[in-house]
Amino acid sequence: MREFDPTFTHTVFFWLHNPESQEDRKAFETSLQKFLNSSKYAKTKFIGTPPQASRDVVDGSFTYSLIATFESAEAQQKYQEEDVHNTFIEESSKLWSKVIVYDSKTI
Repeated sequence: MREFDPTFTHTVFFWLHNPESQEDRKAFETSLQKFLNSSKYAKTKFIGTPPQASRDVVDGSFTYSLIATFESAEAQQKYQEEDVHNTFIEESSKLWSKVIVYDSKTI
């Protein structure tokens, strides 16, 4: 993993249809890792799962989170258009029921 670059941050939350299915989780994780390891543009590449929430304000309803950082908005757009990104969507979209994306740039 490379150093965190705060210039442009892409945060994605995934809710799987069957979050208890180890087979679905393995398929999703494998596809996501393959994608991120092949991306030419993503710098920081963090995949996470929700921890045990200790406060009411913490939303732990998602199955997986992804944080990827980019040197610019243009690099993030190229990431969106990469063949490996499209392959990930083709392989994994059947596994998720919901996706929310939050993009932000540094101030």
